[in-house]
Amino acid sequence: MSVVIAGGHGRIALLVSRLLTDQSRSVTGIIRRPEQVAAVRAAGARPLLLDLATATAEQLAERLTDARSVLFAAGAGLGDAPGKANPVDHDAVLAFADAAELAGVRRFVMLSAMGADPAEHYPADPLVETFLRARGRADENLLSRAALDCTVVRPSWFRDGPGTGLVELAEHAGPGEIDRADAAAVLAALVTAPATNPRVLELISGSTPIADAVSRVVCGPPPAHRTIGAWGHRA
Repeated sequence: MSVVIAGGHGRIALLVSRLLTDQSRSVTGIIRRPEQVAAVRAAGARPLLLDLATATAEQLAERLTDARSVLFAAGAGLGDAPGKANPVDHDAVLAFADAAELAGVRRFVMLSAMGADPAEHYPADPLVETFLRARGRADENLLSRAALDCTVVRPSWFRDGPGTGLVELAEHAGPGEIDRADAAAVLAALVTAPATNPRVLELISGSTPIADAVSRVVCGPPPAHRTIGAWGHRA
């Protein structure tokens, strides 16, 4: 299986790349800057220079012709001003989804954030509110596309621990934290799975082995989408 990762230089994306290439899977990491090439190669992936903020769906589709699945792991985090989201946090997601449809790639995994919601109100930080609203709009767009088998993953706060191998992966996982290593392992498993039920999954550390947690949500018809309202942290 060939996997293309948008945002291939992110900490989560690099961990996912290493996990997949260790399974002898072909991985391409889309990156924006030449100085990111070495890290992507060191993770075992093939670097592809392309600016997601400006690339068209047609340009992206050309890079997805051999892909079996895609992972959108890019994110600017916070916009430049309240109410003005960075294109990577919304517009690029939609362009990447358009590209997947054009290229005939059905499996689409989205690394979002816990609390992503078009109506999120976060008065403590208007930039956080802007980000969560943009991500929420993007998530809803993805989930409305019948041509994609899409799974949106919403992790909570990230930690830099080595990972425990134990998680909670469910529609409503509740508040918590998650090691980046465990989040990457979940994403690597999901991006190689055909489809999941439910399609919106919160992710925190828990008591279930990752393989079991993923197997519980693989296959079956997706339920109606509902947004969640607690703020989490992006890669």
